[in-house]
Amino acid sequence: MDAQKKSLLGCTLYELQAITSQLGMPRFTAKQIASWIYSTKVKSIDEMTNISLKNRELLKQHNEVGASDPVNAQRSVDGTVKYLFRTGDGNFVETVYIPEEERATLCVSSQVGCKMNCLFCMTGKQGFTENLTTNQILNQIYSVPERDSLTNVVFMGMGEPMDNIDNVLKATEILTADYGYQWSPKRITVSSVGVRKGLERFLQESECHLAISLHNPFPDQREELMPAEKAYSILDLLEKLRNYDFSHQRRLSFEYIVFKNLNDSPSYAKELVRLLKGMECRVNLIRFHAIPNVPLEGASMETMIAFRDYLTQHGVFATIRASRGEDIFAACGMLSTAEKQKKIKT
Repeated sequence: MDAQKKSLLGCTLYELQAITSQLGMPRFTAKQIASWIYSTKVKSIDEMTNISLKNRELLKQHNEVGASDPVNAQRSVDGTVKYLFRTGDGNFVETVYIPEEERATLCVSSQVGCKMNCLFCMTGKQGFTENLTTNQILNQIYSVPERDSLTNVVFMGMGEPMDNIDNVLKATEILTADYGYQWSPKRITVSSVGVRKGLERFLQESECHLAISLHNPFPDQREELMPAEKAYSILDLLEKLRNYDFSHQRRLSFEYIVFKNLNDSPSYAKELVRLLKGMECRVNLIRFHAIPNVPLEGASMETMIAFRDYLTQHGVFATIRASRGEDIFAACGMLSTAEKQKKIKT
């Protein structure tokens, strides 16, 4: 992409109207551009054939669509595909396509690296490099070969979405807007460890589903796994969420990686039930995927089933998430581009 030109992909209708106004084009041109990008998904301004040739040439002087193909793809034996996207000067993010029987989910990234440094996550181990722009977030959806078959998008890739809330909210606006992708908010889930300011804005400004990374119901133990607990207490977070009405369109879920001999015993299930009592929510139990230099092990499937059954029997709806893409390091907690960035920059 030309660094001197502004990308149209990632612009709201209001921003497109500002662009066309500055160039002296009719106001309706902005809606035409939005339709070509978000509905037709063109790769070049030349393809926008209902805009006059003169205006297309003028637009090309200052702007470009701003779509870029992935630079690499890895395919898992289970059909999962991990795509690598370049985001800047030697920086990359990973995006994961997960096909299932009746669903096709894309797991997108919101940052290069992450500040949260959760013990069990490879992304946190590489540190934080930069926030993705709205263009870079949407390009992951725009430029995968499977884009037209997608049923769901989850912001569960690299980074903490609520730490890049401006661009995440703008991306979800475009995905759900009449001028944009026109998706139902039910097709989009945004995850978070509980970053307070971003989460407050998300609850106020978006109708998409929310997933909270919980992983341990005891705050002191959660802090050992997730340093963010110190700044963003799970107890404070639950109090805020308890006062929010999740009974309508939006769904609230909690992510819980089950670690062997760490958070998998009945006492943890019991505390989880106590914490979540009365909340309209679900718990997604996730198998831990071993990552280098981290002394954690995943619980057995038998243990996970018993944990799930206890939660369900005590009024907390729980599921065990299918593990996908582990052989290509595409499963939960395994995304990292640290080595790729190192090779480019040295």
